[in-house]
Amino acid sequence: MSDESPKEEILINVTPSEVRAALLENGMLQEVHIERAARRGVISNIYNGQVMRVLPGMQAAFVEIGLQRTAFLHASDIVRLQNSDNGNDEMPDIRELVREGDDLLVQVVKDPLGNKGARLTTFITLPSRHLVLLPKGGSVGVSTRIEDEEERDRLRSLVEELLADQKLECGAIVRTVAERAEAAALCADLKFLTKLWSVIQERCSDAGVKTLVHEDLSLPLRVLRDLVTSDVEHILVDSQEVYAEMHDFAVAFLPEVAPMLELYQRRRPIFDLHAIEDEIRKAIDRKINLKSGGYLIFDQTEAMTTIDVNTGGYVGHRNLEETIYRTNLEAAVTIARQLRIRNLGGIIIIDFIDMEEVGHRDNVLQLLEQSLAKDHARHQISPVSPLGLVEMTRKRTRESLQHILCDECPGCAGRGFVMTAETVCFEIFREVIRQSRQFEFENALVLAHQDVIELLLDEQAQSLAMLEEQTGKSIRLQPEALYLQDQFDVVLM
Repeated sequence: MSDESPKEEILINVTPSEVRAALLENGMLQEVHIERAARRGVISNIYNGQVMRVLPGMQAAFVEIGLQRTAFLHASDIVRLQNSDNGNDEMPDIRELVREGDDLLVQVVKDPLGNKGARLTTFITLPSRHLVLLPKGGSVGVSTRIEDEEERDRLRSLVEELLADQKLECGAIVRTVAERAEAAALCADLKFLTKLWSVIQERCSDAGVKTLVHEDLSLPLRVLRDLVTSDVEHILVDSQEVYAEMHDFAVAFLPEVAPMLELYQRRRPIFDLHAIEDEIRKAIDRKINLKSGGYLIFDQTEAMTTIDVNTGGYVGHRNLEETIYRTNLEAAVTIARQLRIRNLGGIIIIDFIDMEEVGHRDNVLQLLEQSLAKDHARHQISPVSPLGLVEMTRKRTRESLQHILCDECPGCAGRGFVMTAETVCFEIFREVIRQSRQFEFENALVLAHQDVIELLLDEQAQSLAMLEEQTGKSIRLQPEALYLQDQFDVVLM
């Protein structure tokens, strides 16, 4: 087996109101990013905000930054805590940090999700290709994904020297892509970021409160800055205008990326390559089939996401333990990929099929961790719990794919199920009885879904006749094509 790293490519599809970016690894979709003109994300945007309410009980404040909902700022996200010199780890009272009416320069770290406003921090970060500048920080950190200790030391020393040479009282984080980078590249990034910070400070002094001071890059340019690694071979773009914009940006700031860019001009839609459209549709399904015959069930709720692994029709081995082990191994790889495609975050509970052998459990966990190694979102996996569940967290910043592409079902209101036609029949019977005891009428017209009407005329015909005899009323039935299965009306005539 080859030890070479898997080759990646990025496809960017542009329409007038939407841009989509797909990251593929050996021809398989791994991540999809969507940005719509009407719902553009605000992560990394910097605002001149104003504190509207301080909530001591929550150790937080609500800050108005000009969005539809006020944003949320926790005491732990206030930069003064980061620089505290008193050695006291106890959280100061939020009222000691901010007051109502205060103006604050804040940055969005989490998009508004559901009914929650954006999450803010006063600890500003400015990313470039190789570095993240920490204007109010004082130390240099190196990405944990750079594992070579000598390389980590080299990069840390190099950035510390650059900061000292430029007499900058700030900190920086060296990004993963900076591994083996030359001093000139790091120096150029640092000069760009310090200039950007100066511009932001000038804008902040001139801007009023509740206004946007600095907007993050558009999706195509963020792709160049954040997703392009040494494994990426080429980037295909199906828009001449966006291609030109990306090319100019790459030439100016990322010259090594510019040769990877290519304008896609074939007639076949770009997302039809490698069946990306099909993969996106599968990623909003609750059920994912495994090649072995097993399957996964994804249930996404407000509190957490649960994933259930089932053998299904897989009977590939005579030994049951081996069959379960093989299914769990395949599931681990698929789950890791689906977490990235679906952009699931928060608490995730995985119910692998119970395995008797400790070695098998360890191998499945190890494979899950390996499969998530290239995930851009920070994650943490816990050992198997006493109940046999794998608990993990994955950083949630933007909305999941399901929340972007789908609305709550009006029929079931997000429950995932509706009342059976039989249950609706009994509801109708009770409603007719209730109405007959309250009002005087001769006839009742029942409007309901076609399946309910057919059941009333077939299996429930005798019960319907008994109801007419009991109430002394004539009951007529009328199917309504636009009614949902658990929708009905009883009209008195």
